[in-house]
Amino acid sequence: MVDDSTPAAAAARKREQSGWCWYDWANQVFPTSVTTVFGSLYLTEVAATAATADTGRNGPDPCPADAAGNTDKLRDCDISLFGLDFPAGSLWGYLLSVATVVQVLIVPLMGAIADRSPNKKPMLALFAFGGATATVAMALVSGANWGLGVVLFILANIGYGTSVVIYYSYLPEIATADERDGLSTKGWAFGFLGGGTALALQLVIYLFRDSFGITAGNAAQIAFLLSGLWWALFTLIPLRRLRGSHHRPQAAPVEGSAVTAGFRELRDTLRHARAFPLTLAFLGTYLIYTDGIATVANVSAQYGREELKFEADVLITTILIVQFVAFFGGVVHGVIARRIGAKKTIMISLSVWVLVIGAAYFVQAGQAVQFYALAGGIGLVLGGTNALSRSLFSQMVPPGKEAQYFAVYEIGERATSWLGPLLFAIMAGATGSYRYAIISLVVFFAIGLVLMWFVPVRRAIAAVGNPAPKVL
Repeated sequence: MVDDSTPAAAAARKREQSGWCWYDWANQVFPTSVTTVFGSLYLTEVAATAATADTGRNGPDPCPADAAGNTDKLRDCDISLFGLDFPAGSLWGYLLSVATVVQVLIVPLMGAIADRSPNKKPMLALFAFGGATATVAMALVSGANWGLGVVLFILANIGYGTSVVIYYSYLPEIATADERDGLSTKGWAFGFLGGGTALALQLVIYLFRDSFGITAGNAAQIAFLLSGLWWALFTLIPLRRLRGSHHRPQAAPVEGSAVTAGFRELRDTLRHARAFPLTLAFLGTYLIYTDGIATVANVSAQYGREELKFEADVLITTILIVQFVAFFGGVVHGVIARRIGAKKTIMISLSVWVLVIGAAYFVQAGQAVQFYALAGGIGLVLGGTNALSRSLFSQMVPPGKEAQYFAVYEIGERATSWLGPLLFAIMAGATGSYRYAIISLVVFFAIGLVLMWFVPVRRAIAAVGNPAPKVL
């Protein structure tokens, strides 16, 4: 419950809100720099090195470099894990899948434990610093020890996912119903600005590596080091400003350890969530359109490379454009939501998504300016859509269950994230064109838009016992 009873309490709350936004700035470096750019690039190359070493030991090398020294096809060489052989180039896809499954098993339990804890700030610190430490340690991956990189990435991903759930759960505790849209969009925008700034610094090192006398692999290792340090250092700000506990309903005491209580709490949450079908209706709607958002973000580089024939420098510039435009997009979404409400703003944003994806179909090969404009359009709606969804969902969560419901929110997003890539792959394979594959993603935004129209968000908020914002 938000405490604004005295001027001192109001000032303390504003300080908490400011500190809360800094964790978006701190953690965004992981999905942006590590997951999107340098993780796939570097670990795939390390796995390819291991594959060539293995083929060299076991007999004639079936995947030698060509006369020009091109080693791209080395990614087709097999590597082994637990007796299973698969191409080195497939490592990153498998790793993302495994890391997601591990999150699905761990994050909901941690959310349940956090809700029972009288002070969840130590849990935020534990998983944030744990993830940052694992990210720093990824700089030690070299040679052929891709297995170390796999373990460290999974640990870092657990730290990221769990800390984000705990971080999200603070939102209804530090902001009134009328403040959440603005605070959530501010945090999301701040996160994109932080992630873009960190990535820009790392790309300077990567692109001008010859001037620094380092290799591409060294530049990736430095990126891991800087990402972990960035994450850890800026996490100190929210940890300093956020309070450990707030006035909120306390769970009934149970026997056993915190872990045992967490399992019981998680079981009860999943059982009792059926009592709030309107909350689940919004969550289901969100999972549909956020799958479209995630797919566009993940396949845009592939679309630019394979269909539009752009080189790496254009694709890297595009990533930076998306990051920095998303900052302004998040701010704009917050301003609009204050005037017409979060639901209507999300619906407008989904309509813009339909237009942007439609425009992607018509971008001409080799026309970088058109691709940059498309990136600007994506950035404009990328952060704001998710930020307002986060704040709107927080209104529909039963008091005292914030971390658990946000764990379900995050895990649900990951559990359905295979639908968009599957549709994209099927359409590309069936038609032989990535243009039809990209336009097919419109279906996620169109369905999400229609379903959002029918979700009675004010009734959903009232059903869980929360006060509704004045503008919704």
